Amino acid sequence: MLNIEVSVSVLSADPLDFGSEIKRVEASGAEMIHYDVMDGVFVNNITFGMPLLRSMQGKTNCILDVHLMIIDPLKYIDDFADAGADIITFHVESKSNITETINAIRNKGIKAAISVKPNTPAEAVFPYINDVDMVLVMTVEPGFGGQKFMDMSEKISAIRKFADENRTADAPLSIQVDGGIDDITAPIVKKAGANILVSGSYLFRAENMAEAVTKLKGR
Repeated sequence: MLNIEVSVSVLSADPLDFGSEIKRVEASGAEMIHYDVMDGVFVNNITFGMPLLRSMQGKTNCILDVHLMIIDPLKYIDDFADAGADIITFHVESKSNITETINAIRNKGIKAAISVKPNTPAEAVFPYINDVDMVLVMTVEPGFGGQKFMDMSEKISAIRKFADENRTADAPLSIQVDGGIDDITAPIVKKAGANILVSGSYLFRAENMAEAVTKLKGR
């Protein structure tokens, strides 16, 4: 069984105190920093780019979990990998060729992941189940933090079942969820088969982030 891990979305961090916010995440016991990249085209918001990610490179022990919500991710794989990404996730709904984009990530020696929006069926990721390290199931419409959780349990379960039955890669598939994850919704997605929980608003608003991370993990 895969360990439950937490990826803290810095979309909810204080941008004027970013360095201290990163230290807070490190001290929380979370394994990853979730770094949302939005281009204002694929989603109706604009967020972080390469310079901020590059400034974090080598300055945190957390895995840098980069989520590209952009229209043409293939064009920017080298840039984000060189800026310090440990994992790059892109959307199957983007305009880039999926296989070419996965290969470009692999060629940089980092982990590759694909993501699906709420209205995209689980079957969209099935052809790539042996090519990626992780599938990200969005539990909100991508673009903004703080949205209400959408129950994607059936989709998560379908992906987990398909991976268990068809994956031949050496490592088991990780399933990540992102959107409205808190101590109430975390048990729902974990039961369905998710093992990496992205959370932003819930964690940054918590009086004690470490305790909140522990609640998400269920320990």
